[in-house]
Amino acid sequence: MPRLVVCLLLLVAFSVAWTVSPASQAAAPKKDKEKAEVSTDWPGWRGANRDNISHETRLNTDWEKNEPELLFQVEGLGEGYSSVSVVGDKLYTTGNGPENQEVVCVDLTKKEVLWKKAITTGNPSHGYAGARCTPSIDNGKLYAISSDGGIVCLNAEDGTQIWRKSYSDDFGSTIRPDWGFSESPLVDGDWVLCTPGAEEAMVVALDKNTGETVWKSKVPTFGPAGKDGAGYSSIVISNAQNTKQYVQLVARGLIGVRASDGELLWSYNKIANPVANIPTPLVQGNYVFGSTGYGEGGTALLKLIKKGKNFAVDEEYYRPAGELQNHHGGMILIDKFVYMGHGHNNGFPACVNLQSGKMVWGGKVRGAGSGSAALACYDDHLVFRYQSGEVALVEAKSSNYKLKGVFTPAVVQKEAWSQPVIANGVMYLREQNVLMAYDLKAK
Repeated sequence: MPRLVVCLLLLVAFSVAWTVSPASQAAAPKKDKEKAEVSTDWPGWRGANRDNISHETRLNTDWEKNEPELLFQVEGLGEGYSSVSVVGDKLYTTGNGPENQEVVCVDLTKKEVLWKKAITTGNPSHGYAGARCTPSIDNGKLYAISSDGGIVCLNAEDGTQIWRKSYSDDFGSTIRPDWGFSESPLVDGDWVLCTPGAEEAMVVALDKNTGETVWKSKVPTFGPAGKDGAGYSSIVISNAQNTKQYVQLVARGLIGVRASDGELLWSYNKIANPVANIPTPLVQGNYVFGSTGYGEGGTALLKLIKKGKNFAVDEEYYRPAGELQNHHGGMILIDKFVYMGHGHNNGFPACVNLQSGKMVWGGKVRGAGSGSAALACYDDHLVFRYQSGEVALVEAKSSNYKLKGVFTPAVVQKEAWSQPVIANGVMYLREQNVLMAYDLKAK
């Protein structure tokens, strides 16, 4: 047999052996995971990973040369400050209609409201009227929380109600936040989690298909005197010290509860304020980063330490409100740096070193707009949406603050607090009753 043919046969055999070898089989799940992480959908609050980061690439990163083009507008979302969820060609949000608070589904292909489903009887009464919850979409089902304290599961296709639970009737919640329940529920495996805020049921895990209670987390009053009950934040998952737990910012401060049974593992009160604790916490490894606004808030980095079956909290640092705080609008963690709008009722662009808490840049100079800033991230760039309406693009780099363009959306009505969403090459901005879709594809 000619030598060349022998070499080719050996090469083919080696290639086949490699493709079925244990090493190559072990690598396959990693590729599947990577593929899952770059989903172009935005199925709930702060995206698929609750970090406000889109993994889409090759989008428009120079708004000075190519200002995002308005693709279309849709009216009929109702009154509220909720952000939106996008799965496939459907978009979901919540809003106050003429008579009731509703979940709203928009057909993005037809560019019109597809269906609405009332989730309250009458519109809840509280400060800054309107809905707050960004629905969570999972396997054809939708989960949403009404601002008067109830969680519902709907069929995402047509809005048919599957089950509903009342915070007061089912979990004994007697304290409603002054500006309404604002949480977006977390779907995790077979469960959906929410925060009724009752002492015997601060956080609850429910079977996502039936609504039956899996466990209730008892969180007694802790820390200095102040408000009890739920805050305005949403739950995130931490695996600190190889112990899966749910981290939440409630009215008293930060808490961590064991994922398996809801047992309180730790609590931290120092950043809590008696008015409103809002920003979703950031987690990385054994660390939790939390921040709140108002005069008594501030920022802290906590290291979670396991001692036997118990947990202790090591305060790596605390920065008082005057030095570092996020009112609302959220924070984004990229590598070792936190990007945020700093200051109560201000969105001064800032980059903070996670481990030291020191301001790397910004924090003192106003950005392209005024008031608090809601953030999102794509392709190593930050979207700052200011309360005053302006939307700016800033490089997500720790070296310096670099503005890459700014524009004012077609509709600005009230405080522009709804967080921007990036999905399938489009940036969605919700402004009360109006949805605006802007093209982010590179030209």
